[in-house]
Amino acid sequence: MSTVQTPVPVVLAGARGHGRWHLANIRRLQDQGLVRLAGICELTPLTETELAPFVGELPAQSADFGELLDSTGARVAVVCTPIQTHTELALTAAAHSVHLLLEKPPAATFADFERMVTGVRAAGIACQVGFQSFGSHAVPAIRALVDSGAIGAVQGIGAAGAWVRDDAYYHRAPWAGRRRIGTADVVDGVLTNPLAHAVATALELAGSGTADDVASIETELFRAHDIEADDTSCVRITTTRGLPVTAAVTLCAEQAGEPYVIVHGDRGRITFWYKQDRVLIQRAGHGPEEAVHGRTDLLENLVDHLAGRAALLVPPQRTGAFMRVVEAVRTAPEPVALPSDAWHTEPATASTGARRVVRGIDALVAAGADTLTLFSELGVPWALPTEVSSS
Repeated sequence: MSTVQTPVPVVLAGARGHGRWHLANIRRLQDQGLVRLAGICELTPLTETELAPFVGELPAQSADFGELLDSTGARVAVVCTPIQTHTELALTAAAHSVHLLLEKPPAATFADFERMVTGVRAAGIACQVGFQSFGSHAVPAIRALVDSGAIGAVQGIGAAGAWVRDDAYYHRAPWAGRRRIGTADVVDGVLTNPLAHAVATALELAGSGTADDVASIETELFRAHDIEADDTSCVRITTTRGLPVTAAVTLCAEQAGEPYVIVHGDRGRITFWYKQDRVLIQRAGHGPEEAVHGRTDLLENLVDHLAGRAALLVPPQRTGAFMRVVEAVRTAPEPVALPSDAWHTEPATASTGARRVVRGIDALVAAGADTLTLFSELGVPWALPTEVSSS
């Protein structure tokens, strides 16, 4: 006997910017009969053109998140709004007993993260944090390889991210590139938002995803752009097991590259290009082995979890170590402006606007991940002594 699943009503908070990806993903799952877009929460309602994929079944729209959750009978809310709004919107969903897919970073401060986790737990709702790379089937495959001793004893985890973002990127929203707005923390730096997956995935592969897994954090924050936050930075987290986890990232790359994480063993290494679900194994006595894995969508996993078919892939506690990094970045000294001779401006092209490029940064980022060292330890003339914050 077959059973017919009733589509889960979903409200999307934040449907522009990255929210457009969620809108398209909801449409995909709606076509599969898994969900139904019941409402959109935006300060300015979406136009008919923006909602063209949903013509004939238009969702309700309101700027009042709580009212929208009530009026639509939503069972799940997807929150893709500015970082500093995450905690309050998550607590609003919890107060209405609505389950959550909460974009990363889950909060702007560790205190807000703890407040959100407490509220979610008290309400008894499921909360999935939007680290899509955790849905990659490569993650358990890499764990199995490490556990089997394929690369020997793990020596550390490195992550590298070299992305290109033009000047317009920092003008797309009032909070872009900000550390704070008034008294509200934002923490929109390269480590904590655009390349947050590099940091979080490295911690996940280190088996050190919870807040209690962090012993200390060293940060080196720099900026080539005229912004508050960092755009070229590195961090080294030492886990309570003594394992170094180092991430070196930039939005001022010479050439855009795919971000990756390296698991370093004493008899080999595993490289994981997490956006591509691609894994390369290099180990003693074997030729290189490459594989591309599948991926489970986080909203689909949340729906399956609510139906009792799957465990939740990214519960908040699994991102506690990452939030320790957010807090270390938030409380670190202001990012250091790079000297004018450390970067240059690339003129606009057909595909990108004018942008700032840090000289030699692509090789520097790769070296950080490869050697588990910070910029200052690599002899970069503009890098200052490391700032250490204990967690």
